Amino acid sequence: MTKRSPGISLANAPVSYGAFEVTVGIDPNTPDGIAILDEVSSAGYKGIDLGPVGYLGLGKELGMRLADRNLGLAGAYLEFPFADKARLAESLKDLDAMLDTFDAVVPYISGPQPRPTIADNGSPFRNANPGSGRRDPSSGHDEATWEKFGEGLRIVVDRCRSRGYEPTFHNETGTFVEAPEEIEKMLSVSDVGWCLDTGHFLLGGGEPVTALNKWFDRINHIHIKDATLSRFEKIVEAKAPTTAIWDQEIFPILGQGDLQLETFVEDMHKLGFQGWAVVEQDIFPKTAARFQRAAEDQRENRKILSKLGL
Repeated sequence: MTKRSPGISLANAPVSYGAFEVTVGIDPNTPDGIAILDEVSSAGYKGIDLGPVGYLGLGKELGMRLADRNLGLAGAYLEFPFADKARLAESLKDLDAMLDTFDAVVPYISGPQPRPTIADNGSPFRNANPGSGRRDPSSGHDEATWEKFGEGLRIVVDRCRSRGYEPTFHNETGTFVEAPEEIEKMLSVSDVGWCLDTGHFLLGGGEPVTALNKWFDRINHIHIKDATLSRFEKIVEAKAPTTAIWDQEIFPILGQGDLQLETFVEDMHKLGFQGWAVVEQDIFPKTAARFQRAAEDQRENRKILSKLGL
């Protein structure tokens, strides 16, 4: 039997309950942050992602809320227009707000350090045409734009490191870093670590087990997420936008989609991964009642991973 890695800390995320940047403060069915904290803790996770700054609380109040529930902070997600210098400069205030929250919370919690989880923000075309990274590579960056992208990424990475936090780059559907080839290019223009999101990687045309083994020395954060590719293909065929992946709930309970879950987790142990692994099952909240089913799903995900040694 493969030796289990003791250094893996399992977290959950507000997006698994329908709370993220597309819904918080917008959709009235978005669940209360305190309710999510309670559910994540009672389900047996060791940590939680931040969600939009302020959603779970701020400063000392948030630190105490996490500590009272024995939860660490895994990180927080932000998208940036890396290749657009002017727009990037404007977005740095959001990064500072995230890092300020980390600073305020860290004294109250234990576990691995939270990671600034940064991603590209795509373009109107990419947002409207998920999967274009693999299906239409010509819609991606040319070499000159990749150079600008690398310069912008360096600004964000350096800002995180200057504050004492090591960032991680998240592959995301509907952006300029979704296909395996685009991820490889991103890694070539930066020394930033990679957050392998298994669900989005599947949608981008990749195989997560292969990626884990190929790029393990660059992976410093993992989002464990399943995806049903047949449902994604219908979204692509219908020419639906990226938001359809959440609206149509193509991310199922772990083990019910196309992720080779057991092999992936086994290789995490075998390779000796250490740090946060965040369980995600992105949804739109839709109705107030949807929260209860989401909570049940996250409890089930925790049980499934427990059987696999996490």
